[in-house]
Amino acid sequence: METQSLTLRVSDELRQAWPQFRGAAVFATVRNSSYNADLWRRIDEYTALYRARYTTDSIKEMPAIQATRQAYRQCGKDPSRYRPSSEALCRRLLRGIPLYQIDTLVDLINLASIHSGHSIGGFDRDRIQGDTLTLGIGRAGESYEGIGRGPLNIEGMPVYRDSAGGIGTPTSDHERTKLTLGTTHLLAIMNSYSGPEGLEEKVDFLVGLLEEYAEATDLQLVYFH
Repeated sequence: METQSLTLRVSDELRQAWPQFRGAAVFATVRNSSYNADLWRRIDEYTALYRARYTTDSIKEMPAIQATRQAYRQCGKDPSRYRPSSEALCRRLLRGIPLYQIDTLVDLINLASIHSGHSIGGFDRDRIQGDTLTLGIGRAGESYEGIGRGPLNIEGMPVYRDSAGGIGTPTSDHERTKLTLGTTHLLAIMNSYSGPEGLEEKVDFLVGLLEEYAEATDLQLVYFH
């Protein structure tokens, strides 16, 4: 498969700043759709359970969210000003606001992110340039266009870079490699700043969603750190 030609690595600067990091990459051939009613029934059921269990105060103590916030500080970013996407999604639910409905791939990744507490990057594999994806730390003045955000200041933020520049941070992925209805080759990366504990189980949840709602085939899992 073409996806096998992509190498994932963690830079020395990120490893030194946060050695606990573990990543899990899921490659798959998928069929996206604008809306999946069965998926949204599941999201609504999960939302009700989530609101019954957590508050906006208690989510700060979740190991996955807490570790991501600490990693932001260690890398040089204020996590309260630039919230990781997993925390932002959880807070949205607990404030009584429904999740955004974007498309099936994005919607199921959002569900997996809330379930795991980890930020998950979702990329169109065919739009990634070069044969290596490296997790580093954003630099001052580095150009980056967040999805639906416009220019985003990624200085001090963990960032995945391909040969053309940054494509993914825990706060927002880049417009250049974003998922669309035309995406057929997915790369989803679950970012565990809390280490390896429970990671495989949380990845299995994501894979199950992909198989059930996006007809995922040719699945490949790659763990890296």
